[in-house]
Amino acid sequence: MSIVIAIDGTAASGKGTIAKKLAKRFGFAHLDSGKLYRCVALEVLDAGGDPAQESDALNAVARFRRNAGGFGNPAFLNDKRLLRADVGEAASLVSAFGRVRAELLQFQRDFAAHPPGGPPGAVIDGRDIGTIVCPNAQAKLFVDARPEIRAHRRWLELKAYGDTRDEAAILKEIRERDARDAARAVAPMKPAKDAALLDTSALDIDAAFKAALAIVEKALKVQPKG
Repeated sequence: MSIVIAIDGTAASGKGTIAKKLAKRFGFAHLDSGKLYRCVALEVLDAGGDPAQESDALNAVARFRRNAGGFGNPAFLNDKRLLRADVGEAASLVSAFGRVRAELLQFQRDFAAHPPGGPPGAVIDGRDIGTIVCPNAQAKLFVDARPEIRAHRRWLELKAYGDTRDEAAILKEIRERDARDAARAVAPMKPAKDAALLDTSALDIDAAFKAALAIVEKALKVQPKG
């Protein structure tokens, strides 16, 4: 049986970077589940659809299923357009639809049960991994940081990609995204009851990873690879 590490948390909290570093350390496969919803959102936008319309989002999912490789195709998951601010906002909208989440749920569970390439485990990050996707994950983390800290991190990240928005606008978007993700009726963002909480507000990425690694090692009771 595959070992699963579930990393949930808020936007720009550091959960994605922590997840990647944990996967590398343990030799596990990694999936950023947020990119699945961004793929759907980008497809909706490219088709001229409305991400606030469930039918448009479901049509986008159907188009992915018809494409070779589907959602697991690296060409989709590594598309730099997924980092666009409008795609992020649209992803938050499409992810609120229960039927869209149901369509993507099995892909995520299959990834966890049978990690691509045959490694002994998987690290999956998102907002409902420990609560809905993999409730029996052997290790669970919920990563968070103060909104102002997260906004500054996201501003630095986006600035590197040529985004010219100011930090105040990004902070507003983050607060709106937090509220929307936490309030949605289906799979709201919240810590699993058995998840360890990690606040990265005062931590750089090395310190955050060290703290996360200690939590995961204790949960798994195994030594990491390397």
